[in-house]
Amino acid sequence: MVSQNAIPSKQYLGGSLPYAFTQEGIAMLSSVLRSKRAVEVNIQIMRAFVRLRKLVDANRKFSDKLDKLEKRMDKNDENVEYIFTAIRQLMTPAGNST
Repeated sequence: MVSQNAIPSKQYLGGSLPYAFTQEGIAMLSSVLRSKRAVEVNIQIMRAFVRLRKLVDANRKFSDKLDKLEKRMDKNDENVEYIFTAIRQLMTPAGNST
């Protein structure tokens, strides 16, 4: 028998279970799966995480530089303001309106 009180329900976890691994989850998985193919796949996934982290960091650095430049510009210049708005829209992923 399994305790119903000890196992969280799907509703408690947000409605559905995730379909993604964290970087730490991949590292734990590689300690369980020991076939050559599993190790190769895990290495590729870890490399993808590293590339993704570098991409996010580069975008953050660019955004910070853009913020500094924007603060130095004259706030009354509508053309410059329009350019910064257009660049920000291009930097925002599709479907993300933040």
